[in-house]
Amino acid sequence: MKIVAIIQARMGSTRLPGKVLMDLAGQPMLARVVDRLRRAQTLDEVVIAASLEPADKAIADLCEARGWACCRGSQDDVLDRYRQAALQHGADVVVRITSDCPLIEPEIVDRVLGEFCGRYPNVDYVSNVLPPRTFPRGLDVEAMSIAALERAWSEAQDAASREHVTSHIYNHPEIFKLAGVSNDADYSHMRWCVDTAEDWEFVSRVYQHFGHDRFSWRDVLAVLKQHPDWQQINSQVRQKEL
Repeated sequence: MKIVAIIQARMGSTRLPGKVLMDLAGQPMLARVVDRLRRAQTLDEVVIAASLEPADKAIADLCEARGWACCRGSQDDVLDRYRQAALQHGADVVVRITSDCPLIEPEIVDRVLGEFCGRYPNVDYVSNVLPPRTFPRGLDVEAMSIAALERAWSEAQDAASREHVTSHIYNHPEIFKLAGVSNDADYSHMRWCVDTAEDWEFVSRVYQHFGHDRFSWRDVLAVLKQHPDWQQINSQVRQKEL
């Protein structure tokens, strides 16, 4: 099976515009996501899925300069954007990653995919975001078969399902076979994604501490034990409701 990770990326964030290309310790945030993701052992390919909006040409230009695969599609129908990218790159298994997760963890990617591959074809979708969530927000990994993605694409009608890619799948357990991956300790109260200026300050603090991107999520947990005040930087930020 060919396993393709697809990173959705856009410049038009409402709360922090242009965040994907903001400089994070000497590299665009998107580069940090790509470099960390590529260290996962289970992935065959990493693809960027940007929109066709003029502003997203900057993302496409970065992809061309770095030699990354890039597919562009609808701004709002992200589900269609994923389907196009998956078909263009011959994916049997699609891994959904978002570009606002510069602490994405290769070990967790491999764990989710290990669960998917070990149980396939008796699963359609495996992630670490199904309830009960136990990992920090920002380490989200969702793996699905191309058949599940295609079915979601053909069946999902409402705008929210088209925008959020996988919601049609996990909201219909009577149709799709779902499985979750959880951690022994619950870190779900931690926020490691980037949606706001406060989130950006938090991840910048982490990167400034290490000075590189080869640290693990366990290293971050250890640092946060030494600096518990860092968690307060973005503790008041609320995730947007689907």
